[in-house]
Amino acid sequence: MEYKLLGASGLSVPILSFGTATFGGGNEFFKAWGSTQVEEATRLINLCMDAGINLFDTADTYSQGLSEEILGKAIAGKRHDMLLSTKATFPFGTGPNNQGSSRYRLMRQIEGSLKRLNTDYIDIYHMHGFDGNTPVEETLRALDDLVSSGKVRYLAASNFSGWHLMKSLAVSDRYGWNRYVGHQVYYSLANREYEWELMPLGIDQKVGAIIWSPLAAGRLGGKYQRNKPLPPQGRISQGGSPVPEAVVKEDVFYNTIDVLNEISAEIGKSVAQISLNWLMQRPTVSTIIFGARNEEQLKENLGATGWSLSKEHVEKLDKVSLVPPIYPYWHQRQNTTLNPLPV
Repeated sequence: MEYKLLGASGLSVPILSFGTATFGGGNEFFKAWGSTQVEEATRLINLCMDAGINLFDTADTYSQGLSEEILGKAIAGKRHDMLLSTKATFPFGTGPNNQGSSRYRLMRQIEGSLKRLNTDYIDIYHMHGFDGNTPVEETLRALDDLVSSGKVRYLAASNFSGWHLMKSLAVSDRYGWNRYVGHQVYYSLANREYEWELMPLGIDQKVGAIIWSPLAAGRLGGKYQRNKPLPPQGRISQGGSPVPEAVVKEDVFYNTIDVLNEISAEIGKSVAQISLNWLMQRPTVSTIIFGARNEEQLKENLGATGWSLSKEHVEKLDKVSLVPPIYPYWHQRQNTTLNPLPV
């Protein structure tokens, strides 16, 4: 297993990490992801660790804490051999302070996550989304206090826009607080908007990308083919996709699938493995979170490591999956000597 540093931190993370949103199935949305319980979760985690994967990602809002609970039970006796990542900000429970990143809420949510995960500390603590109601200074000071207290080791954002992240980094720098070293983002061959602004920002500010839904909610898993119905057991058909249908351009997507199939036939790797391997070679990418409902899916994704796509294959995938950027990025790309693209 390849390891990379997470952004500007000294923390080494595996290029593949395991996402546990499939644990629990606490409501209809998450049932479409999976309903893994403790026994199966323990087996999947052991398989991951045998393969060198030691980073496991969850969130308080995944099945309203059930994912954290199951993960906490499944890692019993193994906590100090692994890294745990969880998140706050999105709605949890009821009441006027049931969402957001205020000091009040973060202090409450971290205690709940620690209890459910049965641990004294979180290795990577994410703000699951940007809170436009709470002053950035309040959120970042509270997070800095959590690091100082030993309850959190490293800080990360998730789903921030460019200005959200840059403002947060500037505030942390101004006051000497711990800054975000990672940014959990959606990025795949089906959607490459991350490259327009967030990737250049990550390069400039040394913020490592932690990729969620690298297979575009299963679209790049090999079962989605041109002129064929959607798989009835997939997350999209069951209403559990975190990637809206409207943001995936159908013509570009199926052209990309065609090229993936060509490369798959040529090199003997699956469409999913090629899609993951393509991401591994992108700038700023520190780790790629994949999920698995069962051992078969897990082993399939593990096959994305230990080899690399050729330069020619990468260029072919880059070309077919490209979509015209929106303003101001198309304007900036008219003069790439002033605004060079990430290498």
